[in-house]
Amino acid sequence: MATSTGRDLADPSFRAGVVELCGALAYGELVGFFMIVHDAETAPRLSDRIALARLAAHELEQYERLSGRVTELGGDPETAMAPFTEGFDDWHRRTPAGSWLEGLMKVYAGHTLATDFYREISAYVDPETKALVEEVLHDTGHLDFAERTLREAISQDPAAGGRLALYGRRLIGEALSQAQRVAAERDAITNLLVDDGSGNGADLAELTQMFARITQAHTDRMEWLGLSA
Repeated sequence: MATSTGRDLADPSFRAGVVELCGALAYGELVGFFMIVHDAETAPRLSDRIALARLAAHELEQYERLSGRVTELGGDPETAMAPFTEGFDDWHRRTPAGSWLEGLMKVYAGHTLATDFYREISAYVDPETKALVEEVLHDTGHLDFAERTLREAISQDPAAGGRLALYGRRLIGEALSQAQRVAAERDAITNLLVDDGSGNGADLAELTQMFARITQAHTDRMEWLGLSA
C-alpha cells in the first residue's frame, strides 16, 4: 500500500474521493447525533440521559469538523453527504432497537464499527485529512458509559445477554453489507481505495483483510462485554 501525500490533492479524482469520504463520515456523525438524542429520551435514569447528551454533543462537534474539511477541499457538505443518506438510513431501518439496552448496543457497536471502517480507509487519504479523521474517531471516553452499562446488564441478566448477542450479530452483518456497498458503488471512493496500477490504494487481498480485521475487532468487543459475537 502506498502512502498518500498532500500533493495527491492536486489530482481531481483523488480529491473527489477524499471529499466523499469526509461526506460519508460527516453524515454518519450527524445521524449518530439524532439517534443518540432519541435514545436519551428512553433512558431509565437521569444520569443515563446526561451521559448520552454529552455523547450526542460530541457527535455534533465532529460533524462540524468534517463538514468544514469538505468546504476546505472545495466541496459542498450537503452535496458530499447526499450519496450516503440512503445507505445510512436503510441500516437504521433494518436494525431497529427493541429495548433501551438494544438502543445502547446500537450506539456502542454502530459507533465502533464505523470507527474501524473509516480508520482503515483513512490510510489512503492525504496526511491532513488522515489526521482529522483520526482525531474525529479517537475514543475520548465518551463510549465508556455505554460499555459499562452493557457489561453490568449482561452480568446481571444472562437472558438479556443472549438477546444482545443476536442483535450484535445483526448489526455487524448489516453494517458490513453497507460498507462493502459504499466501497463498491461510489466511484470516487472506489478510486481512492483500489489500486488501478498507480501504486496508490489496495488490491483485492488487502481489502478482504480489511473487512476481516473489522469483523474480528467487533468479535473481540462483544466478547469483552461478555457476549459471543
